[in-house]
Amino acid sequence: MSKKNKPDTRGFVYSTDPDFSFEAADEVVETLPPAQQKLRVRLETKHRAGKAVTLVAGFIGTEADLESLGKQLKNFCGTGGSAKDAEIIVQGDQRAKILPWLIKNGYKQSK
Repeated sequence: MSKKNKPDTRGFVYSTDPDFSFEAADEVVETLPPAQQKLRVRLETKHRAGKAVTLVAGFIGTEADLESLGKQLKNFCGTGGSAKDAEIIVQGDQRAKILPWLIKNGYKQSK
C-alpha cells in the first residue's frame, strides 16, 4: 500500500490540495576545485562514547567526490571512517596528518 502524500526533505507532511504533489528538487552541485574549497579540520568526541574522531567539514561538491576524498584521507591515515552530509569522519586524532596532506594537495584551510 503506497501513501498518496509521501513526505519529502523540505518538511511537507500532508496537503489538502488535491493537485499537490511532492516534486524532488534536483540540485546539481558541481565540485569546486581544491583551491576554492574551504575545509575545516577539527577533533570531536561528542556522541561517540569518548572516542575521538577527526572531522573534515565544509566540502562543496558531489557525493562521489566527497567519497573519493574521504577514501584518500582514510588510506593516507591508515584508519577507518566515513563520508556523508558534506563531512568526512576519520577515526582517531589524525589532525597532524590530515592538515598537511590537504595543504599539499591544494586545499585551503578555513580559519
